[in-house]
Formats: sequence, structure tokens, C-alpha cells
Amino acid sequence: MAETRVHTVRFEPVGIEMDVAEGETVLEAAFRQGIAVMHGCKEGQCSSCKSRLIEGDAELLKYSTFALPDYERDTDHILLCRTLAYSDLTVELLNYDEDLLSRSIAVKEYEAVVTGITSLTHDIRLLEIELDKPLRFWAGQFVDLTVPDRGITRSFSMANPPSRQDRLAFIIKKYPDGAFSSLLDGGLRPGDRLAAKGPYGTCFRREKRPGPMVLIGGGSGMSPLWSILNDHAESGEQRPVRFFYGARTRRDLFHLDEFAEFERRIPDFRFIPALSHAEPGEDWSGETGFVHEVVARTLRAEALPGEIDAYTCGPPPMIDAVLPVLQMAGVEPERIYFDKFTPAVR
Repeated sequence: MAETRVHTVRFEPVGIEMDVAEGETVLEAAFRQGIAVMHGCKEGQCSSCKSRLIEGDAELLKYSTFALPDYERDTDHILLCRTLAYSDLTVELLNYDEDLLSRSIAVKEYEAVVTGITSLTHDIRLLEIELDKPLRFWAGQFVDLTVPDRGITRSFSMANPPSRQDRLAFIIKKYPDGAFSSLLDGGLRPGDRLAAKGPYGTCFRREKRPGPMVLIGGGSGMSPLWSILNDHAESGEQRPVRFFYGARTRRDLFHLDEFAEFERRIPDFRFIPALSHAEPGEDWSGETGFVHEVVARTLRAEALPGEIDAYTCGPPPMIDAVLPVLQMAGVEPERIYFDKFTPAVR
């Protein structure tokens, strides 16, 4: 049997080198060696890992032209998650975070068992699992979960803080035709076995910063933000925190008692839910409208002092609406961290 050829990839301008085997993508090789380059969906859908090929012979697997338009491909732009190396490569990272690179964690595989499934709303479930060994991760990151006997793999963000490494929790939105999420009402039960692989994700809590922290979520985007909020509370750091959550109606809200407790425990913390389709007669005196509109109004009214770190997680339309609002509010682009929950393609 022929040996698998291995090539060297050099990332500029950071000067980091790593090996990549023929048949694995550049992003997979980075995960394997604990090199945390920018990434998102890992499937050629989101453009987070977009870079430029400076030198070498490479081929791209199938990808979305929304993530990499033809005119960018013609100028040697690539997606690391779709790039296969056939020689040594030199790659220019268009987006990189030195803090991220310094806190890299190698991706590993874990065996897991389901320990609980709880209904949080009519279509949101809390999945809890126990791992065969501790998983080190940063608050806001995610893993791939696989149902072995069904061949189903999906990415889910941890809802628990990193202080709990062997028992993980995930806040998951249930879809009627969701291959994984539809199993959360009877298809999976405590004791069932899963496989986990990770951690992944660059939208994680940056520590020891004095300025305000703004968290913005919708749907299951609550999961990584809940991890970040709990991790912040455990750290004892003192900074203003605003947590915005977009929902359609009041029945889509959950963890309200827990948020009230955080408002008592954390100085200068506010939870600001926004209902886009508040129903007539609903006992609701809070914010109404789309969440990005509420973020704009609130940040304009409060004029929080200091440099803001913003974390936003949820469906792509929400993220696309929130990003310009944050920039208009004066949040520096390098301090905006987001995770688009793109539809699964496998």
C-alpha cells in the first residue's frame, strides 16, 4: 500500500507551519495539530476561513459561491475547509487573531452517552451528555455530535461553561425535518451512545477585558452565549453586560428565572429579550421588534463607556442584520465575534 504523502503549509503573515496529508483539508490538518485559524461552518458555506493561496498546488472541494464568488477564486482566494494540498503551500491568512492562535486547542474525538433531554420551550430542547474523558474548550465553542448507528453528524455549541469538561449541555432548536433535532423527542434516550469531536469555533469569550460585553442571540444561538455568560460569572470579572435575545412570542422565551438571578448576582447586567411577533393580549411590557432594532435603540440610549466586545450567535439573517448595527454603535470590527448557524449540508 502506498504511503500517504504529506506536505507543509506555511501561514503568513504569522509564520506558522504545519503538515497536511493528501486527502485531508488544510482546515482539518490545522484542527488536528491545534492551530486555531479562523473558521465557522467547516463546509464551504460561510467564508470565515477565506484566505489567499500565495504558492503551491491545491484543489478545492465543492463549496458555495456565496462563500467564495468566482471573481475571488480567479484571484487565488481559497476556503481552508475545502482546500486539498498537492504540494507544499504558502497561504496568506486574511483574517487571524493572535489571541485565538495563542489559545489553540487540538481537536480530539470522544465517546459520549446521553444523560438527559429536557424541553425548554415548545421547540427548544436541552441535551445533556457525559464524555469518556474531559474536553477542554473555551466558552462559546462547539463540537460535532454523531449518532453512530444512523450516520448523522451535526454541530452544536456547548451551553455549559468550560469548568465542566466531562458533562456537556446543548441548547438545540428542534425542526420537524431535522435529522438530528427530530430525535430529541423520543428518538434518543438516556443511555444512548453518541460520538463527539471538537472543540471548534472562534466565537469564544475573550478574558480580562474591562469594557462592556454585549451578547446577542436568537433561537439556539442562546447555547454558546449561555456558556459565555456563565463563564463570565464564574470568572468574577467586573464589566457591564447586556444580553439581547430575539424571539417571536413570549412562549419562545426560557431561562427567565435564571436570568433574573444573574441580574442579582452580576453588577451592571441586563437581560433584554425582544419579541418580534408579540401576540395581542399577551402580558408583555418588554421590548418589541426585531432584535437588531432593539440592540440599536439600547446601545444608542445607554452609550456604554469603554471598548465593547460583542458576541452574536444565531441564524444568518439575524447576524447579517446585527453586524452593521454594532459597527454603527462604534464597536471595532476586530471586537465583533459571531457564529452563523448555517443549515447542515450533510
